[in-house]
Amino acid sequence: MSLRQDYTFTSESVSEGHPDKVCDRISDAVLDALIAEEPEARVACETFATTDRVIVGGEIGLKDPDALTRTMDRIEGIARECIRDIGYEQEKFHHATCKVTNLLHRQSSHIAQGVDAADGKEEGAGDQGIMFGYAVNETPELMPAPILYAHAVLRRLAEARKSGDAPQLGPDAKSQLTVRYEGGRPVGVDSIVLSTQHLDPDLTSADVRGIVEPYVRQVLPDGWLTDATTWWVNPTGTFVIGGPDGDAGLTGRKIVVDTYGGAAPHGGGAFSGKDPTKVDRSAAYAARYLAKNVVAAGLATRCTLQLSYAIGVAKPLSIHVDAHGTGDVPEERIEHAVGRAMDLTPRGIRHHLGLNRPIYARTASYGHFGRAPDADGGFGWERTDLKDALLAEI
Repeated sequence: MSLRQDYTFTSESVSEGHPDKVCDRISDAVLDALIAEEPEARVACETFATTDRVIVGGEIGLKDPDALTRTMDRIEGIARECIRDIGYEQEKFHHATCKVTNLLHRQSSHIAQGVDAADGKEEGAGDQGIMFGYAVNETPELMPAPILYAHAVLRRLAEARKSGDAPQLGPDAKSQLTVRYEGGRPVGVDSIVLSTQHLDPDLTSADVRGIVEPYVRQVLPDGWLTDATTWWVNPTGTFVIGGPDGDAGLTGRKIVVDTYGGAAPHGGGAFSGKDPTKVDRSAAYAARYLAKNVVAAGLATRCTLQLSYAIGVAKPLSIHVDAHGTGDVPEERIEHAVGRAMDLTPRGIRHHLGLNRPIYARTASYGHFGRAPDADGGFGWERTDLKDALLAEI
């Protein structure tokens, strides 16, 4: 069956000031603080935010009780610093005045006993579940174009807001791009939806478009915006009340925004606030790393890779590869190569990708994938350094 070549596909993104992303940021900042104390820290941190209030809860585990006390004393300050950096100084959601409640407590010993290595038992996965990785050669980042550029639009607006170039804008925003494909390649934007908080209540939708359009044009490929592109900027009108004051936020509610914008399956597990023993996070990163290296190695032009795990069990229960008819070799051979080129136990993933480091707060907005690897190990799953190892196993 031939692949469809001409179609449109839509993905959305949300800014760092979106209520759910505020919560993701706080949860990941707490995770970073704990991992900075102990690389093997156990963290499952959830955050809830609403008008004038932030509640942080969940389970944490540190071997050093002094380090645990030290970090617990910092939680309120961590939350306030995240809110300040995002830019909230509204009357009913302000980094200096909102109430922060810390309900974190120790990890369950019953969960720990299934995960911890002991008496010759290899460390097991932190939970059961399925994780997907995806890569496609339609952008240099090997990401689907709709989600990649939906992120890019909001990231550029945040930069302009924080630099003072666009002081009229507030932190809360959403974008949505409908991208047109011809011959299987992205060639243009059929429509763009952009809703952004603004600080002046007298601004009209046309005024806001005049502010944001130059920045949108800066990040989209030349020729993608034409006279035929439909723009919907603040289509409901005034958007002054934003963030958790306008709509409550919760960690882990933007899993499709965080991954592939709907272009690939999702196993259902959120990432933020979870330490890398939780395969919801680490194995999803590994799956992206493997799928990206499969495409980078020329074994396929599009690859979806699934991993599955059981709590307390070290090795994955299954590895599945779908090359969507674009592979140069049979998919079972790619599956075999993947399993041999990388240790896919939770500890093996953490060591290979360098995940026991405080690198997570930066992932909380504008996507966990399609980002450039950082010198300190951040976004290390975006490297393409496994190509030769995969080819050697084919």
